[in-house]
Amino acid sequence: MNLENKTLLITGIGRFVGLRTAELALARGMKVRGLESSLDKAKKAQELGVEVIVGKLNDKAIAHKACQGVDIVIHTDELNKETGKLSDFQQINVDGTVNIATAAKNAGVRTFVHLSSAMVYGFDYPNQVTETELLKDKNNPYCQTKIEAEKALLELNTSPEFGIIIIRPGDIYGPGSITWVIRPILLMQQKLFAYADDGKGVINHLYIDNLVNAIFLALEKEAHGETFNITDGEQTSWKDYFTKLSTIAGYPPPLSIPKDELKLFIKLRSQGQKLFRKEPDILPEAVDFMTRPYAYSIAKAQNIINYQPEIKLEQGMQHIQEWLKKTDIKKL
Repeated sequence: MNLENKTLLITGIGRFVGLRTAELALARGMKVRGLESSLDKAKKAQELGVEVIVGKLNDKAIAHKACQGVDIVIHTDELNKETGKLSDFQQINVDGTVNIATAAKNAGVRTFVHLSSAMVYGFDYPNQVTETELLKDKNNPYCQTKIEAEKALLELNTSPEFGIIIIRPGDIYGPGSITWVIRPILLMQQKLFAYADDGKGVINHLYIDNLVNAIFLALEKEAHGETFNITDGEQTSWKDYFTKLSTIAGYPPPLSIPKDELKLFIKLRSQGQKLFRKEPDILPEAVDFMTRPYAYSIAKAQNIINYQPEIKLEQGMQHIQEWLKKTDIKKL
């Protein structure tokens, strides 16, 4: 598929992944429309000169309106937290996803790209896990609803009329990443950041531009019905990643704390924040996400869509450092 002049709908367009996808799509000569539930975040996308429909994924009328005249949908919107009520996750990650996909199919959209997550493998997957591995929700609402959404979407795949492509990204970082850049640095500023068990294991980092490039490659190949793991393909320890992040942010290297002790500390801190009616900035479950032991395989994406991550970790960190110099992350 030639992407130039194609009309693209991006859900969650005002957020980290959606906004960068919009920027790079416009640079490729695509026509971009957005769907965003937050008025404030919608304004960020509108500054790019794109039409943004403000509304919720679950609203059938809004979904119908957003999909009219669209060739491709890239679905980035999600509820992404370490834990919470399962019903909240299902409402957005499953029901909302199926609603927008159904609207897209009814509107004659050709391809629907769904950003799932490599977290569908759970926390104790084998090294170099491939797309054929058994999925494990580990009683985590985020993992569980991402698995449910994938299953429901593939049932809608009727290629070539309507094709579903599922992307399972690793740990997406870059300028504007809350999970892997902003939140750790804010905790470093307070001298509260630490990694667990000497930073062993592998962070499956994925620079945002590498992710968007992979999506475009899958679209060009019209890889309907396929699922792809996407990471930078580097074997980087958690210690190495967070040490590099602290260095570019101008802070000392983080300390290491045993996993159980770190979870207890975060639990007590989050309980204290709740007592003062503050939203906890990190939850104990985050430690499970930050101690995964192995790398995901990207061989399938390399072989089928010719994916080759162009931006390596050092270059990605340089981009973040440049962004930090001109950005007050406390106001984000």
